[in-house]
Amino acid sequence: MTNMNFIPHRDQEAIAVNCAVITVSDTRTPETDRSGQTIQHLLQQAGHGTVYYTIIPDEPQQIQIQLSQLGDRAEIEAIILNGGTGIAPRDTTYDALVQLLEKTLPGFGELFRWLSYQEIGSRAMASRAIAGVYRQKLIFSVPGSTNAVKLALEKLILPELVHLTRQLNS
Repeated sequence: MTNMNFIPHRDQEAIAVNCAVITVSDTRTPETDRSGQTIQHLLQQAGHGTVYYTIIPDEPQQIQIQLSQLGDRAEIEAIILNGGTGIAPRDTTYDALVQLLEKTLPGFGELFRWLSYQEIGSRAMASRAIAGVYRQKLIFSVPGSTNAVKLALEKLILPELVHLTRQLNS
């Protein structure tokens, strides 16, 4: 029997991971960006820091430029994007990221869709959540709904953030 609460890699000491949070949206503002606020809050609760936050339009070139600029910042260890992961014409986050990622973590998207399926059923198949590595930084891209953000952070990102950061820096 599988224990659903099992975390395979317990880190001996907690470390704070410096993160950037990017909301990809044509309509949100800092005041209405509940998902971006939720990411920052959950990171802070877990002892990590948000050293950069922004909202950018769902334009592939702007997403790539933003990622390239953050890739040059040594203090940033992980970048979490939310929004633009569906299949609507304006959902271009996945398309922009997949071209830049040097390594992908296919299990992240697979697990996210499986966990989403438990909550929302077959609509989970429309998510193009993705994770990987770009310029020695962890990249996570999740849907923009607040429930999706909470699911991804609580069940996948936060339990492995320190371990994955250590792997990248070893």
